[in-house]
Amino acid sequence: MQADEVEYVGFWARFVASAVDTILATLVVWPFIQLVYGDAFLTPGFELGPVENVISWLLFPVVVIVFWVTKEATPGKMLISAKVVDAETGNRLSKGQAIGRYLAYYIALLPLGLGFFWAGFDKRKQGWHDKLAGTVVIWNKK
Repeated sequence: MQADEVEYVGFWARFVASAVDTILATLVVWPFIQLVYGDAFLTPGFELGPVENVISWLLFPVVVIVFWVTKEATPGKMLISAKVVDAETGNRLSKGQAIGRYLAYYIALLPLGLGFFWAGFDKRKQGWHDKLAGTVVIWNKK
């Protein structure tokens, strides 16, 4: 994929897309957690149990990865007309690449989120998770 053929999505647009995804995920997940834990969920010091763990550590990553592989974007990225693609070919991510990208989020978070902020300075607007997975986020011109 030639750099002059695409326009990379910058940090702030990606931040907005991520915020939209977080809000949507909260709106979907909150009722289930409230149903399982009731008002105790709102009590300070309350420790979440297996339901929240399944949602956070299994269901949420699976949903995100399925969106990347099938739609090339999460709902937030779709809203801003962006998509996640293979950095070399511009094609859809492979399943392995999508899983690797998600796991690389944890590496990008470690030094105070520097791996995400990196997208604001990189010439291809790649965060560390993008670099590790071989992905870029580009504007969807379709």
